[in-house]
Amino acid sequence: MGAWVVGHDLGHHAFSEYEWLDDALGFVLHSAFLTPYISFKYNHRSHRAHTSSMEYDEVWIPKRKADTLYSELLSNPLGNLFMTFGRLVFSFPMYFAFNIHGREYDGFVSHFYPQSPLFNDSERKYIWLSDAGLLVAMYTLYKIAAATSATCFVHHTHPSLPHFDSREWDWIRGAMSTVDRDYGIINSIFHNVTCAHVVHHLISNIPHYHLIEATNAIKPILGDYYKYDDTPILKAFWRETKECIFVEPDGGAEDTGVYWWRK
Repeated sequence: MGAWVVGHDLGHHAFSEYEWLDDALGFVLHSAFLTPYISFKYNHRSHRAHTSSMEYDEVWIPKRKADTLYSELLSNPLGNLFMTFGRLVFSFPMYFAFNIHGREYDGFVSHFYPQSPLFNDSERKYIWLSDAGLLVAMYTLYKIAAATSATCFVHHTHPSLPHFDSREWDWIRGAMSTVDRDYGIINSIFHNVTCAHVVHHLISNIPHYHLIEATNAIKPILGDYYKYDDTPILKAFWRETKECIFVEPDGGAEDTGVYWWRK
């Protein structure tokens, strides 16, 4: 996962002064981890540009109270356990393959499909390259296995973080609706993208090895607007799974554009 985070930084052009070098390294690194580098780069850029927008964010869009599957059927211990298992095991591959947890589009949506509405016309030809990288990586893993006899949710899900529809959303509000968390020793393994995620959304081309320094610099400036939760990560993950089931408008009124997590 630590190496995957480096690939994520490369997609943000946060590694070197040369974008072609970032893309070349990111393509190799993410392909090796079976992540479609180019399509994820395009789509993740849109996520950063529309963070916490109910209409235009690209991933981890919360369900509304009107979605009874989440607000009623899954709002219980068994449902929470089912969703926890699903998020841990299937969320990432299902997001890439079928845009699960992403915004709604017309037509078939997939990071692997060049004609997907995720991409504009100028980007589609590069999605084929992204897919080719995955095929090469899978074939390489197959050959290695044959030769040897086969020898990451919670930064945008927190009771204190609002989401917004188009009446209230703007980029800075969305970016600030992010929480830093303490993953313990895993912070180092994940190159601090876990405990310095707020500054990453504010200035995404800061390389991971400067994230802590940058976070410490912005804390006095942001003051109470900076969100940090030091709850042990497994406890926090379970709490958010139980308490952040859907969102509803502020105060329950339908004429507001601010939405808060409810259970």
